[in-house]
Amino acid sequence: MEAGVPSARSRALAVLRVRSRALAVALLPAAVAVVLVAARATGRLAGEPWGTVTLVVCAIAALVLLLGGIFAAVVLRASPAVTPTVPLSEAAAPDLYRLVRDLADRMDVPPPSAIALTPDCDSWLEDRTHAAHRRGGIAGGPQSAPGAAPVLVIGSPFLWWMRVAELRAVLAPVVAGTGPSAHPDIADARGFVRGLDAAVDVGGRRGLGWIAAPARLLLRLCRTDAAEMERGVAAAASDRAQGVDYGLRIVAQEQVGLAYAGWDRLLTRVALPAWRMGRWPAHLDAGVVSALTELSRRDRLAEGFTSRLGERPACDLLEQPGEIDEATSLLAARLFHGGPAEAGPDWSPVEWAAYPEEVVDRKWRAEAARLHAALDALAGPAGLPTAPTGQHGCAGPTASAGSPNPAGAGSAAPAAVAPAAAAGAAGSPAPSGPSGAAGPATIEAADAAAPAVDGFARPTLERVLGCLANASGEGALGEALAGRLSADLAREERAAGTTAGAGKARGADAVPLFPLQAPRSARDLLADHVTAMVCCAAVDSAGAAPGMDWLDGPVLLVGGDRRTDLAPRVLCLVEDGDPEPLREWLSALGVRTDKPVRLV
Repeated sequence: MEAGVPSARSRALAVLRVRSRALAVALLPAAVAVVLVAARATGRLAGEPWGTVTLVVCAIAALVLLLGGIFAAVVLRASPAVTPTVPLSEAAAPDLYRLVRDLADRMDVPPPSAIALTPDCDSWLEDRTHAAHRRGGIAGGPQSAPGAAPVLVIGSPFLWWMRVAELRAVLAPVVAGTGPSAHPDIADARGFVRGLDAAVDVGGRRGLGWIAAPARLLLRLCRTDAAEMERGVAAAASDRAQGVDYGLRIVAQEQVGLAYAGWDRLLTRVALPAWRMGRWPAHLDAGVVSALTELSRRDRLAEGFTSRLGERPACDLLEQPGEIDEATSLLAARLFHGGPAEAGPDWSPVEWAAYPEEVVDRKWRAEAARLHAALDALAGPAGLPTAPTGQHGCAGPTASAGSPNPAGAGSAAPAAVAPAAAAGAAGSPAPSGPSGAAGPATIEAADAAAPAVDGFARPTLERVLGCLANASGEGALGEALAGRLSADLAREERAAGTTAGAGKARGADAVPLFPLQAPRSARDLLADHVTAMVCCAAVDSAGAAPGMDWLDGPVLLVGGDRRTDLAPRVLCLVEDGDPEPLREWLSALGVRTDKPVRLV
């Protein structure tokens, strides 16, 4: 017997004792009522106040039994959470099923009832035998039959990055967990904990709010024992798998860490921009191989890992790896971004070859359009203040290229910009007018200076450079523009979230389960939008092209080579108000800052 099995069994019994004590507490008022009624019937408790006491205790006992019965029914019938996965039938992966059954035979444990894939770098066993799963259509077939073995859930990146021998070594301790899981006490304890967890979720529904409190109490009482039980199961599974590819497993664990790093980078840097544009990369698992190969090329610590690529990949165990990759990629978009469950006109797949044109270019132009819309909104009816004489003015309707400030525009600058900066800091647009930034002083400036159309009112890079030059101080235009962009983007995301959230389901269907978007400061958003504007200008006037890096996402290609020296120059403009480094960079590339860029 494995070392962890006795510990797991003892902890499982401790969890079941919590259930027994809860049942005893629920039955206690009824037991007292039975004693009182029997005593009254035999004349041992004659007279008052025993008659009243007996009636009160019987009423309390009936109420407790009613509530206890409802609570027990909820715990038994509530559907435990099920991880969204891509089911993998035996016909779709006969070699993989054969590999898993061979592992189970070698370790003398029951084979998993089915195999499913998840877009994550992890593998585990999941019980799907609950009756609620069959009623809801969540699970079907042998995996949902009472007493069936758990389902083996495999991280899809493993199948594409790992070799067959490495996958077998990694799955051995996971498959070995079916042995301890088959023990009745452990299975019963796990079912009780899952039922309590599901009851907490049911407690959030109308009319059943009281269910959550006792469920949380019972979970707290058995939390330690349940955790120790799972540790004992894991220890027993690891001990049983010691004799199966143990040496290779040590090497394979390095690949697990590498796959996790590449997968995280691929999702956050490459997939997320596409998801925001309403497109989802159709072959994320194949992309992780390219990402990890690139990581191996850049990182000396990963040298030698690509030499494994000559061996048979684990995805060869699938009959149709392309279709499986597409299904897991769509599921990844749903889990990590909240996209629709099916492709549609506004949610279509994109191939890696088309990614630069259909995602990167569209992303840059959408951000450039948002930047100029924010400039237009901040300009208001009077226009933005211009830079000092001798510099290029800002792009408001009253500013002329290369001309001094019009009368009244200079005096209107502080009053026009400060409200917008305050609104940006608060995370919402300025409330002082239809444009979200025009205050009374701006309107006075409109009376003092008649509007005039000029080249800087068009979507040109020169307009952005002129507006941000020497405008990075507190409360100045740079701060106002950053706040405006942050508010506009937040408004767009709220609108998208409201549309996607209509009729949102509970539990595992409430997506995204694991949102990837990290909070970005207003300054970071401004830098991203200025970078997008620079890239659009370079593409339109200097022959540059959008590109994709497997680890860094959208990049600018000049002459087929990636330019990595743009970011510090943009930060110099955004944070210090100094456009000269960026102007020199643009001049060296031959970018025309006065040429209007094509927006979305």
